[in-house]
Amino acid sequence: MKNLQMVDLVSQYEKIQEEIDGAVLDVIRSSAYINGPEVKEFQKELEEYMGVKHVIPCANGTDALQVAMMALGLQPGDEVITATFTYVATAEVIALLKLTPVLVDVDENTFGIDPEQVKAAITPKTKAIVPVHLFGQCADMDAVMKIAKEHNLYIIEDTAQAIGAEYTLADGTTAKAGTIGDIGTTSFFPSKNLGCYGDGGAIFTNNDELAAKLRKMANHGQSKRYYHDEIGVNSRLDSIQAAILRKKLPHLDTYNANRRKAAEYYNAAFANNPKLKVPVVAKNSTHVFHQYTLQLDGVDREKLIDHLNDKGIPAMIYYPVALHMQEAYKDDRYGKGHFPVTEKLVDNVISLPMHSELDEEQLEYITSHVLEYINQN
Repeated sequence: MKNLQMVDLVSQYEKIQEEIDGAVLDVIRSSAYINGPEVKEFQKELEEYMGVKHVIPCANGTDALQVAMMALGLQPGDEVITATFTYVATAEVIALLKLTPVLVDVDENTFGIDPEQVKAAITPKTKAIVPVHLFGQCADMDAVMKIAKEHNLYIIEDTAQAIGAEYTLADGTTAKAGTIGDIGTTSFFPSKNLGCYGDGGAIFTNNDELAAKLRKMANHGQSKRYYHDEIGVNSRLDSIQAAILRKKLPHLDTYNANRRKAAEYYNAAFANNPKLKVPVVAKNSTHVFHQYTLQLDGVDREKLIDHLNDKGIPAMIYYPVALHMQEAYKDDRYGKGHFPVTEKLVDNVISLPMHSELDEEQLEYITSHVLEYINQN
């Protein structure tokens, strides 16, 4: 059996090594390293895959969020609502731009932002909502969209963990995660479902005017070289990463299907175990399982992790400290006990290996050793 990893990028690469190596060498031979043809072609291909009018490639997922907020013209003091159970980048860019992060709790089953808490958090200063499609499935976008429409708020979807997931809207139509709100953002960090071999990101929108502004903001605030209309940033996807992503994009649906298959194996193995709550898939969203995250009940998590590590099985905690308890984001409005669902999750979640290359032998080994510990303790 192959050594177990949280994400096995080597095995994934080996299957498409010839394609990847050729694409990288073609860029090197062309010397078109910045904004070369590969970037433009990847943009078009990703637009087609996502079913969105505009893709703006950028340097990473954090930049994607920042550029999105800059393009919307949000001003210091404006409030942006997001979940407290997420990676720090979601709130980091809000604070960096001198906007005010307003944190709310999540749904205990899907981990998506809680629409009722969003509604309760709105003030006259609220300008935007950032729902996070955490661990691979969409937040409750129908509810979030309704709230945004009622209060004239922007929606920026953080789709870093859910590229390829599909959401069925109330009217029966479907849309890819990241294409439902005003702007969507994603990351191509290597461990993502669609990952490059360095840093990369992208922004999505169906709004022509916003797209023009997003491109400008990501390119030093210029629409014409050396003519800077606004203060922008330098955030671009380099040609080598674009070439790699072009080769991986046609495999994305297969990668996601493989992740679902692995999740189904985990679910079957852990079904009806009172100490393990398997991931709940939202009724209106597909799940692409960026992470496979269990909730533990009455289990010593640290000892379980030690047991698994002793067997050569990695396990992770996403995320051990909620945003409202982070030193950088402490706020008099929040304290311990303020967000009970997130605080329960922080204490009880554990993520097992999840990637497109897991095989049945590995899955049997992982599940048997999880259950070995659970049943003996």
